[in-house]
Amino acid sequence: MIKENKPVPPHNIILENRKSLTISGITDVDSFDEREIRLYTQLGELVIKGRELHIDSMSVETGDMTITGDIWSLTYGDKDRRGPVTMLGRLFR
Repeated sequence: MIKENKPVPPHNIILENRKSLTISGITDVDSFDEREIRLYTQLGELVIKGRELHIDSMSVETGDMTITGDIWSLTYGDKDRRGPVTMLGRLFR
């Protein structure tokens, strides 16, 4: 059996003036509210903290997300804690 190696999409973060955050390479969203967003990327867990956080756009197909609000911190966690899971499955469970 031939096993295909799918290319891993890149993981990038662009923070503009601590008000707008664009993230690529998201594999899963764990939880979100106006003070904290927990998600998973190819490089591990990422926790975004702030005030009045809002997810403006998200693409399940590409793993891209845009967040606005007062962004206070971006913290990476354990890389091996979670494998790839679909965002759609986690959002609607």
